[in-house]
Amino acid sequence: MEATKVIEFERPQMDVGSSCVASAWARVPDVPTSDEKVQLKKKIADLLKEKQAVLVAHYYVDSDLQDLAEETGGCVSDSLEMARFGRDHAAKTLVVAGVKFMGETAKILSPEKTILMPDLDATCSLDLGCDPVEFAAFCDAHPDRTVVVYANTSAAVKARADWMVTSSVGLDIVAHLHALGKKILWAPDKHLGSYIQMQTGADMLLWQGSCLVHDEFKGIELEILKESHPAAKILVHPESPAAVVALADVVGSTSQLINAARSMDAQEFIVATDNGILHKMQMAAPNKKFIVAPTAGNSATCKSCAHCPWMAMNGLRNLLQVLETGENQIQVDPDIGRKAKLSIDRMLDFAAARKTNVKASGDMAQDGKLFSGIGPA
Repeated sequence: MEATKVIEFERPQMDVGSSCVASAWARVPDVPTSDEKVQLKKKIADLLKEKQAVLVAHYYVDSDLQDLAEETGGCVSDSLEMARFGRDHAAKTLVVAGVKFMGETAKILSPEKTILMPDLDATCSLDLGCDPVEFAAFCDAHPDRTVVVYANTSAAVKARADWMVTSSVGLDIVAHLHALGKKILWAPDKHLGSYIQMQTGADMLLWQGSCLVHDEFKGIELEILKESHPAAKILVHPESPAAVVALADVVGSTSQLINAARSMDAQEFIVATDNGILHKMQMAAPNKKFIVAPTAGNSATCKSCAHCPWMAMNGLRNLLQVLETGENQIQVDPDIGRKAKLSIDRMLDFAAARKTNVKASGDMAQDGKLFSGIGPA
């Protein structure tokens, strides 16, 4: 019998202006031996080809899945680029290695395709902490505000929003709306919302959710670690608490942090995001050293130990099983999907227009700032 573990996370109670500690569970998959991995990967590659399917994997899943996606013509990326890649690929079946909201986003952008996931119970604390019914009531209580939601939400929450954003374009979109005189209702991540609010000065009412992984990074421990590695640059995802963001040399999305690791001249980096990203960072910069930022406790005393327990539910065994059986299909109500797609398309159109209207000078040091808010999550 497969082992499970209980995960505690912060759940907002916006109707009473507080939060509580809620719990969910995550499966703990067994790890195949080296020989088993070789056999499993061969079977999966053959089935992907036979079924005309493509594998898309998030930066945070197991490195074997990341490698397999690229080896078989799929992609490894952030949640939005995974969905865009799947939408534009000729395959009729997409296998999404990630968490459920990623599979839903892929289905929203490709409603005609079959979307499979290794485990439909792989979820996200931001998603769990933003119930669609409660969120709709919160929006109804503030009808004067433009609703902007982060990608880490369910299809139903996206359907209630005016805009969906990613961590790299969210700041620019909120700045744009602020310039138009709009007041913002933001959900679900309070840390990312606070960061954008501080950067833009926008009037933002924040849902009080948080990412289980990023919320555990601690500023004081990071300062102590930095003392031991004075030459290291600190790379931080903006879902992290403000005390951690304040110490960062680079604040950015998953893709932006990987690019920073590749392009910066430092040889050592402290990384405050899910440690699954280190595989791609090490591939991008093989001669550099990467250190995981400290979390609140370790081993049995930390909630995530810098790795999402639901991302960890994706493995070679359950990936093979869904390809063999066709089970674990993602379903999105067509009406909800159409409404959610409007909020996603609005973001994509904004990003495309920004890219179109930017005129580069040819000086990369100068032009880099022009592109800082365009890109995936």
